[in-house]
Amino acid sequence: MRILKLAQSYPSTGVGQEGHLRNPNIGLACGADVVTTGQPRSKTGQSDDGVSSERRPPTISVIICAYTADRWALLLKSVASAQEQTLQPCEIIVCVDQPLFRRCAAQWADFAASTPPIRVIQNKWDGHLGSARNTAAETAAGEILAFLDDDAAADKDWLEVLTAPYQDARIGAVGGRPIPVFEVGRPGWFPLQFDWVFGCAYDGLPTSRGPLAHLIGANMSVRRTLLEQVGGFHSDHHDDMDMCHRVAHIKGSEAVIYEPGATVRHFVPASRPTWKYFWRRCFFVNKGKVEAFAQMGDAATLGAETRFVWHALTRGVPREILQAAKGDAHGLARCAAIIVGVGLAAAGHVTGRIALLRRLRRLRQQANKQILDAAAQGIRRGK
Repeated sequence: MRILKLAQSYPSTGVGQEGHLRNPNIGLACGADVVTTGQPRSKTGQSDDGVSSERRPPTISVIICAYTADRWALLLKSVASAQEQTLQPCEIIVCVDQPLFRRCAAQWADFAASTPPIRVIQNKWDGHLGSARNTAAETAAGEILAFLDDDAAADKDWLEVLTAPYQDARIGAVGGRPIPVFEVGRPGWFPLQFDWVFGCAYDGLPTSRGPLAHLIGANMSVRRTLLEQVGGFHSDHHDDMDMCHRVAHIKGSEAVIYEPGATVRHFVPASRPTWKYFWRRCFFVNKGKVEAFAQMGDAATLGAETRFVWHALTRGVPREILQAAKGDAHGLARCAAIIVGVGLAAAGHVTGRIALLRRLRRLRQQANKQILDAAAQGIRRGK
């Protein structure tokens, strides 16, 4: 098995304030063997001897990562939904952090030989979601890696719809639509434009299949060879964005596709549709993006963020004002939330830029000091 190290290495280990991986040893490898199961075949293509035959569609590994027993019931539903797909994956990989490993291993101990087989593995890298996805990708047998969150349950045709675009060899990554399932109901003040704070599809995304700069990590997939080519996931909290930008940089923006027909039901606990969660996500997610973009180099682009702000302010705000005029008691509250959310995102971005510039300045000062110290030592030796 060939190991591919991440393209970027970082100055220290552990997870930094912005949530980016700081482990220079993290990497991605591809399984040497491809496991085939009873997946349907297309009726095109030729065999090795030139005789017309059915061409095998790509094999698919479903990867579900988990880190806490607090979501145990949701994890069971997530895995069960992957087992019940109309298009069968070649395997389901449950990758978990150490405290949860024994419980998961015991739960699915008898499913290693099932159809599809379920494998439980432990996250071996220093980090959380991005690290766990890298760990699972290293051992995955499928040519397509489909990622499903541990608190999301897939519709029965999820894999079939999600992977259909891969019939076009130009497509490198495909994401679907996570639909929020609220534990206590949707607050009237919460705007649809900001459902991204829950990891769900939001108002402003395409309503039909088409290119999208940033897929949603709770419901996305990628060709394994491309994930290997970009060096795996480089971030723990912005892993989906990072992967999409790097794939688009290699294959072009048309290679990253959003398919809203591929749906999963993403659970939203009562603790999340709150003002505290809203403002913190708007601010800190965009603060962390600055560092993630800096690590991407030439692959980074703010196009998706710019389009989101434009759509929210020019479409969302007028619509909510109109709803308020029609008697919707929460219309003005949603309008205010959109404006405040955009402002918080901008403040987070500015704060992140300042923090990045300060860090780069400290690194330059340290480098200059090392050069001066080395020069001084050389002068003393010369004397």
